[in-house]
Amino acid sequence: MGKKSRHHFDHSHFLVPTNGDFRLQDRDPAFTEGIKNKHAAREALIDDVRRLASSQELLWATGTHSVLVILQALDAAGKDGAIKHVMSGVNPQGVDVTSFKAPNDEELTHHFLWRPMRKLPARGRIAIFNRSYYEEVLVVRVHPSFLDAQVIPSRLKDAPLEDLWKSRFDEINAFEHHLHLQDITVIKIFLNVSKEEQRKRFLGRLEDPSKLFKFSARDVAEREHWEEYQHAYEQMLRATSTPHAPWYVVPADKKWFARAAVADIISSRIAALDLKLPEPSATQLAEVAKYREILGD
Repeated sequence: MGKKSRHHFDHSHFLVPTNGDFRLQDRDPAFTEGIKNKHAAREALIDDVRRLASSQELLWATGTHSVLVILQALDAAGKDGAIKHVMSGVNPQGVDVTSFKAPNDEELTHHFLWRPMRKLPARGRIAIFNRSYYEEVLVVRVHPSFLDAQVIPSRLKDAPLEDLWKSRFDEINAFEHHLHLQDITVIKIFLNVSKEEQRKRFLGRLEDPSKLFKFSARDVAEREHWEEYQHAYEQMLRATSTPHAPWYVVPADKKWFARAAVADIISSRIAALDLKLPEPSATQLAEVAKYREILGD
């Protein structure tokens, strides 16, 4: 994965083992890894945003690698805020953010990975998926009636649903392995918020007119499926955390901690690529001399 880069957090607290030995209930959404307060987290965030800006410049200059950041979470976990704060220092011309909503009629006629394939980052760029193809093994698993609108492969049409989810896990792992082989670094982060903290944030949206636009009655209805979502996420994290594309479960009850941790993970993973500015060719050096003479240097 390249050189080992410095970071403010011990990422082992966040990583999901790649051997399937994982229980979501063992991860505390309020964990802050010794970061005492917002000020300390803010200092770490600022430093990582600065490092991220430098890494993005190298990423763009080399034009050999790209980065895909996948953010998954339940409602009100802070995905939008994380993107806003973590990417605040990067050049927006080199970043593409895609929020995947429910698939439209055309998308439903294609394989579920067709949509994300069209949004993959070009070399030298960063792409952020605010929710992603993982919804096909999360919300669709919780609401299997959504499958009625999808074209299921004939080999799985009459099979148990467990076979379908396993097939999709295998396809996702193969897809991400292909991305890895193409020098696309896949960084997958699950923002882990507690049910009580989610309740407080929903109430905060109702009580603050400036945040009311974020509120959806559907979000409250989905809370009735909390345990089902916990199970779906646990199964997904177990099955798709791989050596080339591991999952990070970031505690999200404290927004200031979650944002700092996300920034640290992303900046460290890109820095670990150990990218170097390309050496100028003989032709380029000759052109430099020519144009310096033209400009009267």
